[in-house]
Amino acid sequence: MQNPQSSNNANQDPTIDAQPQPRRPRGFAATAAAAAASGSPTGTSSGAGAASTGSSSGKGKREREKEKERTKLRERHRRAITSRMLAGLRQYGNFPLPARADMNDVLAALAREAGWTVEPDGTTYRLRHSPPAQPQHHQHLGAFPVRSVESPLSSSSLKNCSVKATLDCQPPVVRIDESLSPASLDSVVIAERDTRSEKYPSASPINSVECLEADQLIQDVHSVEHENDFTGTQDVPVYIKLSTGVINNFCQVADPESIRQELSHLKSLNVDGVIVDCWWGIIENWNPQKYVWSGYRELFNIIREFNMKIQVVMAFHEYGGTDSANVLISLPQWILEIGKENQDIFFTDREGRRTTECLSWGIDKERVLNGRTGIEVYFDFMRSFRTEFDDLFAESLFSAVEIGLGPSGELRYPSFSERMGWRYPGIGEFQCYDKYLQQNLRKAAKLRGHSFWARGPDNAGQYNSRPHETGFFCERGDYDSYYGRFFLQWYAQSLIDHADNVLSLASLAFDETKIIVKVPAVYWWYKTSSHAAELTAGYYNPTNQDGYSPVFEVLKKHSVTMKFVCSGLQVCSYESDEAFADPEGLSWQVLNSAWDRGLTVAGENTLSCFDREGCLRIIETAKPRNDPDRRHFSFFVYQQPSPLVQGVICFPDLDYFIKCMHGDITGDLGPQ
Repeated sequence: MQNPQSSNNANQDPTIDAQPQPRRPRGFAATAAAAAASGSPTGTSSGAGAASTGSSSGKGKREREKEKERTKLRERHRRAITSRMLAGLRQYGNFPLPARADMNDVLAALAREAGWTVEPDGTTYRLRHSPPAQPQHHQHLGAFPVRSVESPLSSSSLKNCSVKATLDCQPPVVRIDESLSPASLDSVVIAERDTRSEKYPSASPINSVECLEADQLIQDVHSVEHENDFTGTQDVPVYIKLSTGVINNFCQVADPESIRQELSHLKSLNVDGVIVDCWWGIIENWNPQKYVWSGYRELFNIIREFNMKIQVVMAFHEYGGTDSANVLISLPQWILEIGKENQDIFFTDREGRRTTECLSWGIDKERVLNGRTGIEVYFDFMRSFRTEFDDLFAESLFSAVEIGLGPSGELRYPSFSERMGWRYPGIGEFQCYDKYLQQNLRKAAKLRGHSFWARGPDNAGQYNSRPHETGFFCERGDYDSYYGRFFLQWYAQSLIDHADNVLSLASLAFDETKIIVKVPAVYWWYKTSSHAAELTAGYYNPTNQDGYSPVFEVLKKHSVTMKFVCSGLQVCSYESDEAFADPEGLSWQVLNSAWDRGLTVAGENTLSCFDREGCLRIIETAKPRNDPDRRHFSFFVYQQPSPLVQGVICFPDLDYFIKCMHGDITGDLGPQ
């Protein structure tokens, strides 16, 4: 149809050849043009016109920057929604979606479950229909690959899905807009109706109002009845962690009768065993290589009276903080005395602030601890424990030994310490500025051939910064530059080398005894591209890297059991949007990566999770009933927020949790 305006112009002057009309400026261009027109009237000097144009250009640039930020926020919001949908499908819908799945994988899996065929190029049709030929107006659309996902669900599991008649008679074609950036493909669902869909109404019925909507499919999957029946499932032994104050700072049992009362309660709940922390700061407190085990001998004898297994923790870190119940256990006093003369034995941030939570791995092989290296000090402590309690090892009282490898006993840097002012969901800070780690960094940079890389990033923010506020962790930030990749690989490798060095000696000290290593759950900012909190903690796990595989290769080398901290938290929408947190997505990646490498996997809850709903989420994680390989935790450690005898824990809930873990119960999670 001819443009009326063009027709009128032609009628007014038929001698003028028809020429295409120039495009009318839109958006920022229109704003800039209007400003230029209003600021440069006829007769204005060229200098004034240039100044006005420069001002308009600067304003337009600022508007473009603001629009970019708004676009990023919208994209993050879409990704947050996508992540929650994927997590729900993995946990409740039995869909084995890939770790980096996008919404096209979800649509393909749901369509196949409903009886449709989805070709690799996105063409979707019923089996009784042949694949439709591509209309000519779709030739400009690139073929977008849709990975095949086979679902173990039966077709009856989607019995509540209502499929419109339109889907039976029209072969839909999935349309992907090529203007989408690669990053936005993570959260693409289907483009909204536009002028092209109006022009070709039958080309893409998936945009039709009569089409089965993706969100309806998601709701139908979530609505499938999911009974909480754990009868006959795998038996996962449950250990309860005894409170820290059972042994005082003089290595004495604080209250033997209270301990017996607590153990009696645990025995009545059919708990399999208990966890006991052996604190370096208590046992070797005053003098090097002078170990006091008397209080632990008495405690172990009390536990043996109840015929319960014991897992011991070699706790080479300090304890105390906001949730410590006024209990403070520091590093040994002789270590702190050395630290007064040589503060570089402790981890140091960019501002030069030291944290005494644990020793820096920079001294693992430096003889700065009265003639001993860091790993020699750890080995002498472990060997002393093995020798002192050889009789109890012979009785098989100890089922396993956990080796503390960092703050809170976890394999990580002390990057988010509350004592340093960190508050959730801050990204934390790199802890590599003591002179020993700096020496290692300079050596690594020299070997790489870039000596000027021997520095920490100067634009990584502070403890409570957000990724987008920094030049290092922001979208397309320096973390993915040549220098950024070099630094992060070195930083993560230092953590891996520390684990390798300590575990090599632990295997000698505890021959034929199961060894455990605790891996943290750093789930905030997991939905961003940089995974900033994981990077500062020592896990090089941005979206284009797998930061856990190298760690698990070392654990596999030493036949170690990996104990993962399960949050059990249901992150609210506000918190998820604020911190881009995804505990379920992180758990899925870590657990499957460990299982795929043949590691034995165990779990431990956080202190913030001891309600019934949180316990159910942990049970589903501990032994996923939909796993075709029937993989499950080898045991689970339940941390109690305070001693059971104080009545803080609801015993029916804990009893229910233990029975579910043992596979001995049928029921629901309704209130009792």
